[in-house]
Amino acid sequence: MYQQVFQSTCLFLLIFVVCCSPPEDPIKCSSKNTNCTITNSYGAFPDRSICQAAEVVYPSNEEELISIVAEATRNKRKMKVSTRFSHSIPKLVCPDGQDGLLISTNYLNHTLKIDVEAMTMTVESGVTLRQLINEAAKAGLALPYTPYWWGLTIGGLLSTGAHGSTLWSNGSAVHDYLLELRIVSPGGAEDGYAKVRRLKDGDKDFNAAKVSLGVLGVISQVTLKLQLLFKRSITYLTKNDSNLGDIVASFGNKYEFADITWYPYQRKAVYRIDERVSSNTPGNSLYNFTPFRSIDSFALYLIRTSEKFDESHPDVGLRCIVADIVISTLTTTAYGLTNDGIAFTGYPVIGYHNHLQASGTCLDSLDDALITACAWDPRVKGEFFHQTTFSVSLSMAKNFIQDVQKLIEFKREVMCGVELYNGILMRYVKASSAYLGKQEDAVDFDITYYRSKDPMTPRLYEDILEEVEQLALYKYGALPHWGKNRNIAFDGVIKKYKNGREFLKVKELYDPFGLFSSEWTDQVLGLKNGVSADKEGCALEGLCICSQDIHCAPTKGYYCRPGKVYKDARVCTHVTSKKET
Repeated sequence: MYQQVFQSTCLFLLIFVVCCSPPEDPIKCSSKNTNCTITNSYGAFPDRSICQAAEVVYPSNEEELISIVAEATRNKRKMKVSTRFSHSIPKLVCPDGQDGLLISTNYLNHTLKIDVEAMTMTVESGVTLRQLINEAAKAGLALPYTPYWWGLTIGGLLSTGAHGSTLWSNGSAVHDYLLELRIVSPGGAEDGYAKVRRLKDGDKDFNAAKVSLGVLGVISQVTLKLQLLFKRSITYLTKNDSNLGDIVASFGNKYEFADITWYPYQRKAVYRIDERVSSNTPGNSLYNFTPFRSIDSFALYLIRTSEKFDESHPDVGLRCIVADIVISTLTTTAYGLTNDGIAFTGYPVIGYHNHLQASGTCLDSLDDALITACAWDPRVKGEFFHQTTFSVSLSMAKNFIQDVQKLIEFKREVMCGVELYNGILMRYVKASSAYLGKQEDAVDFDITYYRSKDPMTPRLYEDILEEVEQLALYKYGALPHWGKNRNIAFDGVIKKYKNGREFLKVKELYDPFGLFSSEWTDQVLGLKNGVSADKEGCALEGLCICSQDIHCAPTKGYYCRPGKVYKDARVCTHVTSKKET
C-alpha cells in the first residue's frame, strides 16, 4: 500500500507546485556550436538512437537563414531544422551521418505584423504558440483552434500537422488557417544556392508546404487568419461509456470545441461541453492543465519508482487503485480549470479564449536546480512513455470504439496503465486540403503509456495495447500523428494519402538532392525500405511488426519474423520474457 501513499502524495505536489526548472536546449555541443547531438524533449527517440550533427547555427532573420542554406547547399551538406523544445517524438530533426547541419529557429521568434482590420498575423517560424496567443490577444484577436500544449513553435506545429479539436469551420489543424508562408530551400547556382518561395493559399505548391515534415526547406515566416477574441463556456460531464460509440460523431458536431477523455477500465467517458458565449457573459477563468504544470522532482521519482514496481508484478489491483485516485483528483479539480484564475468553484467555467485554449506552465519558471521540472524532463527520474496517436475516420469511429471495448472486456484491468496517464484523449479533426493532412473527418485517439528504460523489457499487458494500435492502423486504416508515435505507425503510411505522390513531386522540385531529407524521412515517404527494424527486441519497442496481413500485435518474443502471418491475433500478441524459438 506504500505505493498508493506515494502516488497520492505526488498528486498533491503535482497540483500545487508552481515553479520549476525550464527544459534544457535539446542540442548539446562539445565545442561551442560544433560536434553536436540532438534529441527530443523526452530525451529518447523511438529507436533510442543518438542523432549527431557537425554544427548548429542560430539565424536571427531571414537574410541570415538564406545565407546559411546557400552555403550548406553549395557544399551538398545535409540540413535539419530544430526548434526550442524539440517536442516531436519521431526522428524528424535527425540529419544523416555526423557531418550534418542543424538550423535552430530559436532566434526566429519575432512577431512581424498584426493587421487588426484584416484579422491576420505574420510571425517568424520560431515563435511559440504561447507567444502567438498572447500577442494576438493584445490586439483583440485569436487563433481559434490550436493544440493544447503551448510549448510548440509555429513552424514545428505546421510541419507536423498539429491540431486542437473541432469539426466546425476549417477544422482544428492550425495549417488550415494558414494564408501565406515563406520557405527557404536549396537552389541552383543561378539562385545563389538558396531559393525563397512565397506561397499563398491557392498557389500550386501551397498544399504541399502546409504540412511538410521539414523536407521542403526552412519555413521563415507565416501569415495566419485570426478571429476576433471571444469567450468560451466549458463543462466536463462524466457518463458511462456504454454508448460512447453511438454518440461520438454527434457530440463532435454539436459542440464547437468538444473533446472526450475515455477511461475504459472505469467504463467512463468525460465529455467536454465547450462552446462560444457572448463576450458580455461574466467570467474570467483560466485553464492551467494539471499534467502540464511543474512537479516536484522527488514526487516524480516516487511515481516512476512505483510504476516500475507495478510493471514487474502481474497483480494490477494496486495500479488500478492508483489510476482511480489520479482520475478522481483530476476530475474533482476540473483538470486545472479555475473560475477566477485561482480556484475552481463549479461549472460552467467561462473566460476568454486565450486563457483556455492551451497551457504549459512548467516551461515558464526560473531555474531552481531541478527541484521541480516538467514531468517528462529527462534530467530527472520522471515520466518516460510511449505515445500512440492516430485518427480514425469519423464514420468508422463507432466500430473502432466497440472493437476496443470487446477486446478489453475479458480483462479491463489492462487499461489501468493508460489511465495512470489520464486515459485516452479523443479530439476531432476535419479533412484537410494539405497533401499530408487528414484525408477525411476523423476522431484522433491519443494514448500515453509506460515505457521501460530497458528496451528488452516487455510492458505489462503490452499485447493488448499493441493490438489496439494495430486494429486502428490496419483494420481501420488510421493515420498517425506526424509528431508522435513509434515507428510501426509510419510503416507504408504514404500509401494512405491520396496526394502523396503530388507531395513527392514538390519535394523533388524544392530539394532535388534531398539535403533536408534523412534516411528516416525517406523511409516514411516510401522512397526507401520501410521503417521496420529487424533486430533483437524490435517488436517490444514498436520498431517492427509481425505481419501487415492481419491486425496482430508485434510482441511475441524478442524477434520480429518478417512475412510470418499469425492466424490467431491472441497468440501473436502474447508477450514473453524469453526469446522466441
